Amino acid sequence: MGETVPPHLVAAVDRLARFARMMDTAVRIPGTRRYIGLDAAIGLVPIAGDAFTAAVATWIVIESARLGVPKRKLARMMANVLIDAGVGIVPVAGDIFDVYFKANSRNLEILRDHLRAG
Repeated sequence: MGETVPPHLVAAVDRLARFARMMDTAVRIPGTRRYIGLDAAIGLVPIAGDAFTAAVATWIVIESARLGVPKRKLARMMANVLIDAGVGIVPVAGDIFDVYFKANSRNLEILRDHLRAG
C-alpha cells in the first residue's frame, strides 16, 4: 500500500480500509464468492439499521475531506452513502442490494485514486 499512497497518509488510509472491510466484506457467504459485512447485517433492521450504517459510513467521507479530496469527489462519495441507505430501506430488495453495492469500499477506492494521483 505504501507504494500507491504517499507514505505519510498510509496509516490513515489503512484505518479506513479496515473500516470498509468490516462494513462491506468481513465474512464470505458460504457456497458463494460473495462477501458481506456489518453494513448488510445491520441493514436488516428496518430503517434504523440503514440510517445507522449511513451515519457511520460518512466517516470515510469526513476523513477524505480532511485528507484533501476535492468537493466533487466528496459529493460522489456522499451519493454512494445515500444510494446505499436509500435503496437499503426497501424491504428485501434493499437487503439484497446491500450484498452487491459496497458504498464504503467504493468510497475508499475514490480516496485511494485521489491520493495516487497526487
